[in-house]
Amino acid sequence: IFIPVSLRNNVDKQFYTLMLMCVLVMPNLLMFLKSLWKCVFKSYVAPNPRTLGIMCGIESLVAVGTAILVLIVMPKLDVLTNLSIPGGICILSAVLQIAFRLQTQSWMILYPICSLILVLSGYVLLVVDYYVRESSYVPGQVEGCYIYVGIAIFATLLVSLNWWENPFQASTNIQEMLSELDTFRDAIYLFTSLIRIALTLGVYFLYYCLIVEADARINWDAFTKASKGTVEIGLGLFFLQAFCSAACHWFGVVACKIHSMTFAFALPVSLTGPATLILGMILFLTQAEMLVPSSQTASLYSSGDNFTVKTPFWPFCHELETLKDVNTTPVVMLEISYSICKTSLNNPNAMWPFSMLALEGVCMWLGLVSCTYYVWRIKVQRIERTSQLFVRRLYESAFIDLSMLLNTKMKAVLENCVIYLCATMWHETYDEMLKIMTSMFRLDRYRGDPKEEHKDCFDFECHIYVDDGFMIEKDTEKKLVNTYVCDLIQVIMEVYRVFTNKEPDEVSIIETPYGGRLVIVMPEGNMLYIHIKDKELIRNKKRWSQIMYLYYLLGWKGYNVKNPQKITRQNNPSRASLISLDGESYLLPSYDNDSKRRHISDENTYIMALDGDTDFHPAALILLVDRLRMYDTVGAACGRIHPTGMGPMVWYQKFEYAVGHWLQKTAEHVFGSVLCSPGCFSLFRGSALMDDNVLKRYTTKATRASEYVQYDQGEDRWLCTLLLQQGWRVEYNAASDAFTNSPQEFKEFYNQRRRWGPSTLANTLDLLHSGKDTVKRNTSISMLYILYQTFTVASSILGPASVTLMVAGAFQFVFGIEGTLSIIIAVVPPAVYMLICFLAKPNFQITIAAILSVIYAFLMTASFFSIIGDMVKQETFITPTGLFLVSGAILYMVTAILHPQECTLIIYGLMYFICIPSGYLLLTIYSLVNMHIVSWGTRESNKAKEQKKQVGAVCNRDCKMCCWDVKIQVTQETENLVLQQIQQAVNPNTPAAKTEPEEPKAQSNHDMPRKKDNSKENLNKDNEEKDSYYDDDDDDDDDDYYNDYDTLEPKEVVPESDWVEPVKKEFLKKLTYANLKRNLQEQIRYTLRNKNQEDLCEELVLILTDTLNEELRDKVGPEDVLSVSQLEELQYALNEAARRIVKTNRIENGAQRLERRVKRAIERTLVAPQVEKLSEDEHDFWNKLIERYLLPIQDNKAHLEEVTRELKSLRNKAVFLYFIINVLWIVATFFLQAIGTDVLSINIPKYYPNGTLAPDPLRVEPLSLMFLLSFALLLIIQFLQSTKAINTNFLKINTDPKLLNSV
Repeated sequence: IFIPVSLRNNVDKQFYTLMLMCVLVMPNLLMFLKSLWKCVFKSYVAPNPRTLGIMCGIESLVAVGTAILVLIVMPKLDVLTNLSIPGGICILSAVLQIAFRLQTQSWMILYPICSLILVLSGYVLLVVDYYVRESSYVPGQVEGCYIYVGIAIFATLLVSLNWWENPFQASTNIQEMLSELDTFRDAIYLFTSLIRIALTLGVYFLYYCLIVEADARINWDAFTKASKGTVEIGLGLFFLQAFCSAACHWFGVVACKIHSMTFAFALPVSLTGPATLILGMILFLTQAEMLVPSSQTASLYSSGDNFTVKTPFWPFCHELETLKDVNTTPVVMLEISYSICKTSLNNPNAMWPFSMLALEGVCMWLGLVSCTYYVWRIKVQRIERTSQLFVRRLYESAFIDLSMLLNTKMKAVLENCVIYLCATMWHETYDEMLKIMTSMFRLDRYRGDPKEEHKDCFDFECHIYVDDGFMIEKDTEKKLVNTYVCDLIQVIMEVYRVFTNKEPDEVSIIETPYGGRLVIVMPEGNMLYIHIKDKELIRNKKRWSQIMYLYYLLGWKGYNVKNPQKITRQNNPSRASLISLDGESYLLPSYDNDSKRRHISDENTYIMALDGDTDFHPAALILLVDRLRMYDTVGAACGRIHPTGMGPMVWYQKFEYAVGHWLQKTAEHVFGSVLCSPGCFSLFRGSALMDDNVLKRYTTKATRASEYVQYDQGEDRWLCTLLLQQGWRVEYNAASDAFTNSPQEFKEFYNQRRRWGPSTLANTLDLLHSGKDTVKRNTSISMLYILYQTFTVASSILGPASVTLMVAGAFQFVFGIEGTLSIIIAVVPPAVYMLICFLAKPNFQITIAAILSVIYAFLMTASFFSIIGDMVKQETFITPTGLFLVSGAILYMVTAILHPQECTLIIYGLMYFICIPSGYLLLTIYSLVNMHIVSWGTRESNKAKEQKKQVGAVCNRDCKMCCWDVKIQVTQETENLVLQQIQQAVNPNTPAAKTEPEEPKAQSNHDMPRKKDNSKENLNKDNEEKDSYYDDDDDDDDDDYYNDYDTLEPKEVVPESDWVEPVKKEFLKKLTYANLKRNLQEQIRYTLRNKNQEDLCEELVLILTDTLNEELRDKVGPEDVLSVSQLEELQYALNEAARRIVKTNRIENGAQRLERRVKRAIERTLVAPQVEKLSEDEHDFWNKLIERYLLPIQDNKAHLEEVTRELKSLRNKAVFLYFIINVLWIVATFFLQAIGTDVLSINIPKYYPNGTLAPDPLRVEPLSLMFLLSFALLLIIQFLQSTKAINTNFLKINTDPKLLNSV
């Protein structure tokens, strides 16, 4: 006899089955729409036919298995079995884990083995359970249930193919195919989602139209007969399930991204099945207890030995048939109860067979948990991509909890990376240098001790490239470092003292083919390189400095680190560097420092481009690093640049930068790709820069007029254009803040924008010209994005005409002049200014521009209030100008509110508004007419030959007080004299200290701290004892370093150039009596940090300071540099004192190791600056690089004249094109004004504030209306994209509380 599987009638069951099919189709439909959006508006990459065929085959099997399991099998089985069966979909994943041995530890293979055994046990229990049901005559069993059980097992095997990628991605198998798949995954999903939808519909219609019994087949006319309650329940459950499954997927992703994997993802998702089962059973038992059986049902029980039914739930299940028509009974609860009654719980003979179903559920659940054990242990990176967390973008709505667990990636490896911070300097001031050096030392402190664990797996090196760093001294004709380099050295020493309260320990001075190099070990062991460029030896300016460090860091250093030369180690302070070594020597691969760097790929080698005045915090850099780590296609990333300074020009730039980043930058980032990553704070991927046609083409020397404009006037924008054309993406991170000095003077601002304007236009036109090829190469750029940029360029070209018409409108509003006359008046000033730019010199042009800017500012201010007054007069703001002003103000206000940390910048909006004519009209004319001037325009130095800075000057300041100019200078001699007088006053018996510093004798600089007196046998004995002692503690590296220090072979004396000696004297100041005391104290404290020896540390500081005072008090003055013999005697005395203190304290463990650390600290304190020689290999590298790319440009007069003619010709063409386009726009508007609004206009209904319609409509010219609508559309697009970027950045910042606090 056929037993119905539900208490509902056939119409209700068919409607519910249709809703169930829609539930399966919904995620596939969403996936199709998302893939279609990406393929149409991002980029479409045609899939490989072979890969497409494999993916379509697998997805087809999964779709068929899911449809059979959910639409055919599950409706025939009970709810408890349906909750247990899906646990078997992990079987393929468990098998592949065992086959590929993906476990990090060998014993962990027990997890997938246990999972496989448990799932197979669950299948066996499932078959046995249904056999017992059939043999014991449990009511409600479907005829032929064995067939459905077998189909269910087969269907789960098909569904388990859904996550085949996860174990394959975690292993090394078919990586080529998987990497290829990632490039066109959107196109694959576009096809497979349609296939899954089609197959789901096919299985549904095939079964319910052809295979199922005739009375259960679909009757389309019967759907109209479904009751209102049935429709409400069906649609309600459908929308509830569709929404909840999508929300579960989204919240699961968020939980993983905010590092709540265990308690917000793994735990709740794993307990979803058991919690649902327990909840259903509780509701079932509650309903069973509340139901009072009828007398007929109660008579089935007897109190004696004779009874018919042995289960207490049989009366409840028997009564369910009579409750199906009662309106007060919830349908869902009734169906769940009826389904549970079909289990062994309703066995009339005994209840123990129900334990098999319970055991089956436990086995399936434990099998799933043990198969996905890695979810509980996975470490998620900060700001992790969804594609790095989950294998598939698609979720399975039928079993959302299981799919989330199985879809989580098995292996998430955080690879180490190397960051080269490269700052280019060009005539920076002292305060500007202070900013960049503070930022670098701040990063050094953040990175901490290299031997300590750190959550941010990155290593870094700092490189500063100083352009034009030498000068010729007028009196002696010697080549010396100029005042800018001297200021930089002073800044380094000052910042070092601020961070450590002492001078730099280890400094090397190296003469190079391009000039010179200073190598300084930063407090935490990271390296700082100062590359001083001589413009007579190497090409000048920023782009060539970038080429210089790109070839050096990515080429020379990258090759040598991966191919270390096994040569004798030399005394090189860069040995303390964590990530790489200077070209002079290399550590063997067995040492940790070099082995770390060797295995870092070019994809994880980053170049941080900085300016000499950039100020940033480590959190800003880390956010950019995370961008490049997460997205392999990102070649560069930039942050939010904040201009600093004071004055009206800075106020204008603050709002200009804010609007540019809030709207334009974010729109580019979301809509396609950022076009320009500014060179003051941008992170570049090494492999992207080394790609074809990027670095090689970047070395191209400008020979034509257009190349001078595109290549040299905006090198950062051109580099980004090359990256985009090669297929790399450039991103923007609004949370990564950096601060840089902005022009504070009107002239400096105009000269800066004179370079930026033509370069921006040239590079954008170049990108648009190669738009089709770029779209094919770059997955982030689509034709729609190209059209967007075309519209943006057209708007900028029409900017002067638009501003002129705005000014004409201002004349019309303020002075009541007619439209045609106001246009004529508005055209006169820019026309006259253009003639002045053609005839006058640049300085006079800027003066006239400044005067006109002030006049325009007054006019715009009057216009602003006149527009407000007109809206009051018209009693409505629904006018073209009123709508534009009000909507623009609202849009900017809302945008500012969405950026709460920067919302105060809206205050400068009025300044920006009144300066629009200056920034978009006068500046455009000035930039175009002076396009032939290719000089830098800012930081230009007029000093042909600089005088050498006063040597020994402790204080050298110019003080300006009212009309008095006071020059204050305190030299070392005068200070020593003052100190000597103070000393004599305090202690008259002390002999006078020498006022002249003693010059160190000429010697090998490496021998200075190492020469020992032969009579000091005790010290040598200590060294022998030290060499024979080794320990497995983490100090071994330091000990080995110290052991090698005394066994190094002496180096040859390096000949010194004229510039070396003054630089060495600056660093020798650390060896003065006054500085030695402070340096020794801080060095001891730093060496013994984190060693739990605070008392011993302070005792050492006290005793060693007294020892130093005893050795030097009567021998040298406070500011005298110690000689070699004095340093040797002092080192011996300090070592003896340290040895006595350590022995006196009787340290039980590690006494000799501690003593060696203290001696190493003493040695570092007394080490002098070292003059070293560049290795022959690196010397040859620089010679070849300079010869090929970086020779100083020496163009002959004829070539320069030819270039000048070409530049002027290009200037004339650009000006003519701009002039014609803008004049046509103005003339069209003029004639429309002349014709009159009565003849040609668009009537817009006018409404008063009370909502009533005015009798006279507003008449607007079509051209003006279209322009306003186009501009408004552009702003709205940028605003919508910025809101999306804000949401994304907010989520990403919240993944790390420390980053949130720092940002």
